[in-house]
Amino acid sequence: MSLISRLAFVGGGVMGEAMIRGALNASLLRPDQVRVADVSQERRDLLQSRYQVRVSGSNRNVLAGAEVVVLAVKPEQAAEVMAEVRGVLRPGQLFLSAVAGVPLAALSAGLNHSAVVRAIPNTPAQVGAGVTAWMAGAEVDAVGRSRAAALLGALGRAVEVADEDYLDMATALSGSGPAYAFLFLEALIDAGVHVGLPRSIARLLATETLLGAALMARDGEMHPAQLRNMVTSPGGTTAAGLAELEAGGLRAAVDQAVVAAYHRSVELGRGGSPEEERR
Repeated sequence: MSLISRLAFVGGGVMGEAMIRGALNASLLRPDQVRVADVSQERRDLLQSRYQVRVSGSNRNVLAGAEVVVLAVKPEQAAEVMAEVRGVLRPGQLFLSAVAGVPLAALSAGLNHSAVVRAIPNTPAQVGAGVTAWMAGAEVDAVGRSRAAALLGALGRAVEVADEDYLDMATALSGSGPAYAFLFLEALIDAGVHVGLPRSIARLLATETLLGAALMARDGEMHPAQLRNMVTSPGGTTAAGLAELEAGGLRAAVDQAVVAAYHRSVELGRGGSPEEERR
């Protein structure tokens, strides 16, 4: 018997669609067991056509009968949506938020509902290669945790944490991290063009290099420093390139970026103005 027989989404944007695709690809549910509410008729039509899920323009209409309700809207829309569905959720119905900057306490208070999960998925979930840090509220039972783990695991890899502070840290590292990787990839491609490679070849070489390096780091047993040393011959080309990156302050810049993103995540959780970026 499936852990989830009815799944509802409030919000069918980029992250909502990634979660729908992941759940269906993992055969957690059939399309007719998924309901999606979105304010955009264009998005509703696209999701219905692409995935054969059931769609609605009403957030309340999709909640009935769902064991799990996923909130996947922009941060600035979260308070309004929670107020709209407040009092509609039944006891034990799991509410899983994929919205940045909304703490578990705010979710519970805004919904008047205790069975809540806060998750920090990232955009590679769109291709089944995401990583998600998540935490369940104290009132979520073992079945609810299993449902959350199954749904989030369908996006790639998922790790449950016991301290909510870790979710702000994960927002800064893995939530924002793809943008850091894309910036480095863009710079690497441009550097390849600078030394004379055609852009199409530079893009292929740079993209596959980062992918291969990440797989070695993920699937092997060696520390990243050991892997780096394997590529670095004394007095060689790699040593010369690494010397320039170190001189340019790459490590410090990365550290400062993650720290700045972490502070911003904490600020959002305290009621700061919402991020405009799309997660």
